[in-house]
Amino acid sequence: MTTMEELLGGHPFFAGLAASAVQLIAGCAANVHFAAGDYIFGAGEAASRFYVIRQGRVALEVHSPTRGPLVIDTMDAGEVLGWSWLVPPYRYFGDARAVTPVSATALDGTCLRGKCEADAELGYQLMQRVTTVMYQRLESARVRLLDLYGPEAVRA
Repeated sequence: MTTMEELLGGHPFFAGLAASAVQLIAGCAANVHFAAGDYIFGAGEAASRFYVIRQGRVALEVHSPTRGPLVIDTMDAGEVLGWSWLVPPYRYFGDARAVTPVSATALDGTCLRGKCEADAELGYQLMQRVTTVMYQRLESARVRLLDLYGPEAVRA
């Protein structure tokens, strides 16, 4: 049987972290599963969990009053979801929906913040990783906006 430390230690997000740090993080972890179509979290909800996706695909959506849910990004196995656990006011800004069946490790945000406050090095390591994810999501959104509006918007 695979331990939580092994599951987390083998995930790309935690690559290069000391075994002791992975062990600390594992104390905040639980395995979760979602069926295709299940909502993992909703916009405005308390960002209580951070998800390490092991299997499946998740769509990050925002709601448009005229068009309904719009997919702004997707995450697959090897990626993470829900960085809002680290950034006040600790609220999710979009909806996350399982596109396919999803297996993930859910990390309790309050537990993680407490461990980061108690161990500055761990906090720094996680902040570096989360800001990298935020940067990648911002870049992805930028590319999607360019696809959506195309060269016509540039001339306006």
